[in-house]
Amino acid sequence: MHTVLAGFVEVGETLEQAVAREVMEESGIKVKNLRYVTSQPWPFPQSLMTAFMAEYDSGEIVIDPKELLEANWYRYDDLPLLPPPGTVARRFNRRYGGNVSG
Repeated sequence: MHTVLAGFVEVGETLEQAVAREVMEESGIKVKNLRYVTSQPWPFPQSLMTAFMAEYDSGEIVIDPKELLEANWYRYDDLPLLPPPGTVARRFNRRYGGNVSG
């Protein structure tokens, strides 16, 4: 089962800066033209999960093994199995296509 990249906003960062930083840290990919998609409450105190779409800018996938087991490029109509309903990854799937669990 796959999900989307995630992380936390650091003090002084915008949401967009945090997304770009987290994607780079976890995958080695630089992104551009970020667009807000949705949000969901998160169980950590005072936390909110926000979801963004982005365009590829540059770089090759190089994962941080402390963060990810696997990362790959997928066509929107050929996504691997994703998490269950109610998750941000599932909402992305519903909007852009792919396989879902449950």
